[in-house]
Amino acid sequence: MPSKDARNLLQIAVPTAIAGVISVAVSAGVAGGKGALGAAVGTVLAILFMGIGLYVLQWTAKTLPQLFQMMGLLLYVAQLLLLLIFVAVFKDTSLFNAKTFAVSLVVATVVWMAAQARAHMKAKIFYVDPDSAKSEKPEKTGPKP
Repeated sequence: MPSKDARNLLQIAVPTAIAGVISVAVSAGVAGGKGALGAAVGTVLAILFMGIGLYVLQWTAKTLPQLFQMMGLLLYVAQLLLLLIFVAVFKDTSLFNAKTFAVSLVVATVVWMAAQARAHMKAKIFYVDPDSAKSEKPEKTGPKP
């Protein structure tokens, strides 16, 4: 992973993890140990899904830029389906509190998206590739000497 991508991931994952720690602490105070576990599972699941999604989109942008938009839509649908499957499997669990799980999942996802938007706005992204300008030498169009 290039340093630019790692820095971008760090700017996104750290605020999400901090929001997750706060969510776990609040859930522990409100719903006890099962609430804290539910909040931790929700936060980890959000970071995992969104992190994998970011990695796949960055890989697609570099290798197959013509498929970037389609891959983004496909990835969004896949994330929703995987989350639906996870919720369906654990809907009647007594392992963790389902309400704190849901709240922390939503909070972590919203913080991730906000941090991602902020990181993108602060990134200095070229709209012209400076390397391609060096390789192409413009022709002289003036009169020939």
